[in-house]
Amino acid sequence: MLIRARIGCFLVASVICAAAVWAQQSAPPAQTGAGGMHLDVVVTAKPGTTPIGDLEAQDFTVLDNKIPQNITSFKAVTARDAPIEVVLVIDAVNTNAVTVNSERVQIDRFLRADEGNLAYPVALDVVNDKGIENAVNFSSDGNWISAALHEEGVGIRDLGPAGGYWGATERLQISLKALSQIVERDGSLPGRKIVLWVSPGWPLLNEVNTGLNAAQRQQLFESIVGISTDLRRARITLYSIDPLGAGESTLRTSYYENFLKGVSKPSQVDPGDVGLQVIAVQSGGLALNSGNDITMFLQECVADAAPYYEISFAAPAAQRPDEYHQVEIKIDKPGLSARAREGYYAQPSTVPGN
Repeated sequence: MLIRARIGCFLVASVICAAAVWAQQSAPPAQTGAGGMHLDVVVTAKPGTTPIGDLEAQDFTVLDNKIPQNITSFKAVTARDAPIEVVLVIDAVNTNAVTVNSERVQIDRFLRADEGNLAYPVALDVVNDKGIENAVNFSSDGNWISAALHEEGVGIRDLGPAGGYWGATERLQISLKALSQIVERDGSLPGRKIVLWVSPGWPLLNEVNTGLNAAQRQQLFESIVGISTDLRRARITLYSIDPLGAGESTLRTSYYENFLKGVSKPSQVDPGDVGLQVIAVQSGGLALNSGNDITMFLQECVADAAPYYEISFAAPAAQRPDEYHQVEIKIDKPGLSARAREGYYAQPSTVPGN
């Protein structure tokens, strides 16, 4: 029993350490308009279809904690003039060498489609045991990026299932650090950023939830607040693309859905709240895991980027620090649905962007 207790304490500490890497990064500057809270909104008829770009401000209703808000600024952005940059991430930590090699073939097809003419500038990153390594800086030349991909040695470190929780906690820490590095590097760039993360997902480590004490839950909650706030301020939308797809069990590919509801207080936290798919959906992106066609998934994510709508509203004043606000957007046209950031953490201040 003593050995088991010590192992449990180590795992809890490792989870906290993994999430705490976020607090060590400096937050990017807020990118908000005069209206205060900024949203990048994609409207579709159904998932996987081309976004709709001919709506007007009166077609939208923004709800903050179920209360309608006045829209203070509105702009419809077309695919042609969209200020979008794409970061394509190959995760070499949470998968094995065989899968990574298969991914590279399909990523190559994506880059070379349409004679290599990419819709938006793309940067290529690799996640390995060192964190993020930038293989290629932003370019609209898919052929050039593809050539660089073939020259880049994607480092693989065996931190997979054989390592049990010991490897899983390390992989989670590396993954969160890598995302924080992207935010720190690209967060101050103008416009919207789309991060396409090719990975089966990060370890959820939900089994250690019962071992968290009040102080550790508070630490994890603060990390969740930091992740949400930094991604929002940086205008980063995250997409999770599972390369295993149909080869995985339905239970594994859908388990993250248990953590999609926003966390409003420390007593609600769970290590699964910092999972890749969870963060992606909450940021307004997608978690794609129903097939093995990575090329198609990448094309779907890029097509999902625009047209879109830039909407701002004056966020209600918070009554306490880190107050969670759920955001919902309704469309006054039948058959259409809107997708944007699902919530944000407000502070007791009138400063726009908090």
